Amino acid sequence: MNQHRFRTATFLVLLALAAPRPLAAQQIDFGDDSSEFARDGECDDMRFSGPGMTATRLLDSDVRHDATDCRSAYEQHRLTYTGGRTAASTGYATSGVNHIMWGDDASKYAHDGECDDKRFVGPGMTNTTLLDSDIKHDASDCRAAYTQGRLQLRQ
Repeated sequence: MNQHRFRTATFLVLLALAAPRPLAAQQIDFGDDSSEFARDGECDDMRFSGPGMTATRLLDSDVRHDATDCRSAYEQHRLTYTGGRTAASTGYATSGVNHIMWGDDASKYAHDGECDDKRFVGPGMTNTTLLDSDIKHDASDCRAAYTQGRLQLRQ
């Protein structure tokens, strides 16, 4: 019985040592504030994702150049560091808010402050009937509500 406990304890210790640990803020190179969008209250660095991100298109040139906004949102737990995993030349990260194919604003209900795309659910959705024709055609409203935490993708 003691040998079984020893093996179990050894296994648990090894498992704990192999488990990934959260990245501390001081290990992230946030960079500087040389972006034209620095210090606007929204993180523009595509290495992050979450509600602290900007709702506008992400630019390669903003990587490591929006330090104050990104560090602040990260420390408030409104961002997750994706470790630099980005989709090169698209300007979009591969995880978080930026992995979604938002589409365009061709819907007649675009820019009304409510998401009309039936791929989403949450309090940021319209209360009117959802139409197939609005899928990927209410990008600005849906992206804004998603980044504010008022939407999620329908399961």
